[in-house]
Amino acid sequence: MKKTVIIGATPNPSRYAFFAAQRLTENGHEIIPLGIKKGEVGNGVKIINEKPHIDNVDTVTMYVGPGHQEKWMDYIISLKPKRIIFNPGTENEVFYEKLRQENIFFEEACTLVMLSAKTY
Repeated sequence: MKKTVIIGATPNPSRYAFFAAQRLTENGHEIIPLGIKKGEVGNGVKIINEKPHIDNVDTVTMYVGPGHQEKWMDYIISLKPKRIIFNPGTENEVFYEKLRQENIFFEEACTLVMLSAKTY
């Protein structure tokens, strides 16, 4: 299964980041939910309000819009993920260029759709 860091995790059950956390764990993926909100995501996993060192990251899934990504960019790159998924509304050409320079694969996709289609 794929260790997945969720950027923009939220305890709000009406948000896509919350649904993604729940669906990822239901599909057996380890999640590390990072965000500024306090609380828990789906299946009771506590949201981390800092930027911890994390080894062996397979996927980072973005739920933070381009206007708030600057403070996350260097941290995400330092995780050396195998891929980054830019969910709808998080697309960012400036970040894409940095990822190209670091040879980090990224794609514009929807984590929820990928899980439903078994392409995650």
